[in-house]
Amino acid sequence: MIEIIDAASREEWDNFITSFEDTNFLQSWDFYEFHSNRGKKVIRRLFKESGKIVAAYAGVVETAKRGTYMAIAGGPIVDWKNKSLVKAVFKDIKEQGNKHACVFVRVRPQLELSDNSLKLMRELGLKKAPMYLSVEYAGVLNLEKSEEEILADASQGFRRKLRKAEKEGIVIETSTDPAVVKTFYQLEVEHAKRQGFVAFSEEYLTKQFEAFAKNDEVIMYTAKKDGEILAENFMIFYGNEASYHYGVSSPLGNKYSAAPLLHIAAMREARGRGIKRYNLWGIVGLNETKHRFYGVSEFKRSFGCAELKYTPAHDLILNKFKYLLNKTVETVRRKVRHV
Repeated sequence: MIEIIDAASREEWDNFITSFEDTNFLQSWDFYEFHSNRGKKVIRRLFKESGKIVAAYAGVVETAKRGTYMAIAGGPIVDWKNKSLVKAVFKDIKEQGNKHACVFVRVRPQLELSDNSLKLMRELGLKKAPMYLSVEYAGVLNLEKSEEEILADASQGFRRKLRKAEKEGIVIETSTDPAVVKTFYQLEVEHAKRQGFVAFSEEYLTKQFEAFAKNDEVIMYTAKKDGEILAENFMIFYGNEASYHYGVSSPLGNKYSAAPLLHIAAMREARGRGIKRYNLWGIVGLNETKHRFYGVSEFKRSFGCAELKYTPAHDLILNKFKYLLNKTVETVRRKVRHV
């Protein structure tokens, strides 16, 4: 008999989530504290058998003109081979979606892409979403390799940039004080203008940093030369994974190739915490040369990372008529944004 309850303990939640090797901050307790602090309705559900947690998922209810929906990024956390348990989890997801008047529930499972994973989504009655929910194609480094082994696998260009940066007298600073987000935001606004994307608000970034800082899960890495900020990385350390969450740089930072130094510093911190995986997050296909993330993808590939494809976002449709409107809007939006 499965008992399903709302989660109330951060410790109980995170202990279970991090017991799965492939999980990351997307299902962490503090990520949903961030959403809650933004005034969002947060759902955290635990599934227990004989008092032991066997599955969990966290979601956030989002409101939009085209309809309310629930987003479950990087979840649910479950033994996907246990079909009866998986069905019980998705039955509850559907019930929670209906309870909160959602048009649909969007799930990007923490499940590697395969024919079997897509078949499972179909068996559960889910349809491929018109828009992504979280990164579906990521570059990942194995931190069980030594720094020397990682550098040996990196491209010559990456190693050349690293050597150049090391000779320039660049200083790497770290901070867990949310106040540091202010300079990150200022750099992000300039970066967004150059690259043609919409920057996150300072409040949004600060609340995220605050949520993870409370439990020592975030560090801001800053590269400086002669007191001037060249580049910054917003890194999250959770469970078995260090996540390159956000990164920004100035034209001067690009000139001096500051970014590799930031990543090397973060990898050293991750190893010190016993973390085995370094997720560089989003990359695009080698043939997607016109994609706006193609350049940054090539930079990430220069690390010599493995390429991981997650099962893409799928939708559990709860209101067919309203969902059709949403699908049309998102399909157009994705084409316009070239993502």
